Amino acid sequence: MTSITLLLIAFGLGLAAWIAARAKAWSFQKGVDTRRIAARPNYHAWYVALWVVVPLLAFTVLWSVIEPQLVLQSVLASPAAQSLPEFGFERDSILAEARAVAANGTGSVFNPAAEALVAPFAEAATRYRVIGIIVAALIALVTGTLAFLRLKPDFTARTRVERAVMAILLLASLVAILTTFGIFASLVFETVRFFGMVSPIDFLFGTFWGPDPMSNPDNPDPTRYGAIPLFWGTIYIGAIIAMIVAIPLGLMSAIYLTQYAHPRLRAWLKPALEILAGVPTVVYGYFAALTVAPAIRDAAVAVGISGASSESALAAGVVMGVMIIPFVSSMADDSIAAVPSAMRDGSLALGATTSETIRRVLVPAALPGIVGGVMLAISRAIGETMIVVMAAGASANLTANPLEAMTTVTFQIVAMLTGEGSFDHPATLSAFALGLVLFTVTLGLNFVALRVVKRFREAYE
Repeated sequence: MTSITLLLIAFGLGLAAWIAARAKAWSFQKGVDTRRIAARPNYHAWYVALWVVVPLLAFTVLWSVIEPQLVLQSVLASPAAQSLPEFGFERDSILAEARAVAANGTGSVFNPAAEALVAPFAEAATRYRVIGIIVAALIALVTGTLAFLRLKPDFTARTRVERAVMAILLLASLVAILTTFGIFASLVFETVRFFGMVSPIDFLFGTFWGPDPMSNPDNPDPTRYGAIPLFWGTIYIGAIIAMIVAIPLGLMSAIYLTQYAHPRLRAWLKPALEILAGVPTVVYGYFAALTVAPAIRDAAVAVGISGASSESALAAGVVMGVMIIPFVSSMADDSIAAVPSAMRDGSLALGATTSETIRRVLVPAALPGIVGGVMLAISRAIGETMIVVMAAGASANLTANPLEAMTTVTFQIVAMLTGEGSFDHPATLSAFALGLVLFTVTLGLNFVALRVVKRFREAYE
């Protein structure tokens, strides 16, 4: 509640500062040569508003982190907290329950020990909420006043506002980079902990996967953490079966839409094809589990193949391939359309047929862009989870039979992190090691795709 209140105060005071600064800037027009005015009134207004809003937003973020700890320390210092257990899960659950009831303002506690802490939590939260509002108002008053007093006809408000906006844009652009580094750092930290329990050699080259979350974490069996079946299942489903479906269909649809389809037909077909990319993956998984997988099993039994499973790598791979057709098709479409028309016209003028022109001129010229689209599609496919969960099964099989159940890295990450195991157990920590491998592979594929696309753009811009 405090953060929302502070945000409303920040934008309200920012609007008031904007109006006041703009009014003062307009007053510069009277009695002063307009050629001496360094910036328009709107820039003066934005300068003061930024000096009010930005410090308040920074304080809001800082206060949202500090306030819960201050409230907790205040409650622990109260006489009602003297009967709490010293440490442990029971103590944390009592405090969490009392905090939740105090925050809601209604309801009753399940644990009687938390009853006495509700009032201290509510009192401390109210006190620090008022303190936060007062401090926020003082910050806005001080920074806004200092900025307001600097406004003069020759004040270069435009330059300062543009620099502030540039800094904000720079921070926004760094968010993705810093997030990537944060994810990578957390994965590396937990993976190092895991490799302290299980050898990297056993993990990366073992052929049996069967972690036991209930085993002794101090003496894990390294032979149960062989991830080769998971890597194989991920590659087999996402990079082989899915690509066998997606690449021909995606490339042929792009060729048809760019070279053969009537413009009116293309205007309908291209959006219809790209709708596939917007369908939720759980819908694809539902379709794969209830329609495609049973159909494949029945077809296998009809031709005399025994032992076909209703959960198979083929079902998951086929549906995954259909899902990523728009990735291949759109990139190939754009790449072929970007080939200079002079190359196509020259080939046709020399007597080549349309199919020969496509096969020997357009596709080779657009190949870098097509390869980039394929790489992006592969990285999308190997990171897919729901289709594998619902259609491929959970068995870590090291086999080339597409009719058998398989599992992938993403499925095992979900299984390890959503169980009841402790985060100090190697079975749970193995999910971070799998995530690091998947992150590295996906990041590498994205880098390759971007380099290929960059080469394509440099060739035809």
